[in-house]
Amino acid sequence: MPETRCVSACLLGRACRYDGASKQHSDVQARVEAWRAEGHRVVAVCPEELGGLGTPRPAAELRGGDGAAVWRGEARVERLHDSADVTEAFRSGAIEAGRLAEGATMALLKARSPSCGVGEAHRDGGPKPGDGVFASLLRERGVTLRTEETLSAAKR
Repeated sequence: MPETRCVSACLLGRACRYDGASKQHSDVQARVEAWRAEGHRVVAVCPEELGGLGTPRPAAELRGGDGAAVWRGEARVERLHDSADVTEAFRSGAIEAGRLAEGATMALLKARSPSCGVGEAHRDGGPKPGDGVFASLLRERGVTLRTEETLSAAKR
């Protein structure tokens, strides 16, 4: 039976990263093509754009905890250059991305992103253990999470 799959839009070549670039990845593209050939619905999202942050935008990172801590109100997301709090934009973008990917059983997300990082995200000055805000929401829903790096490692 076809399922819904969610993918970070930047991995498919959309220039939606904070710096206005993409991170197109051939392994991700190949996996998405295979999913589509199998009849799966593929949804490409950028939670930060969906939260109204625009592209390009100032870089941000998690402060005081990971994405799960953000949802519990114990951590926040701040812009690096001026420490402005952008937590609500990250939360609302994650909620909207989650709505678009409703019913997803698997997600391929951008490694170390404060939104999409799986198992490691930019936090308190560098990559640290924990999920990003959107990845945390998907994990709570029971979605299987992968990054472009774990996908590439699995090929070897």
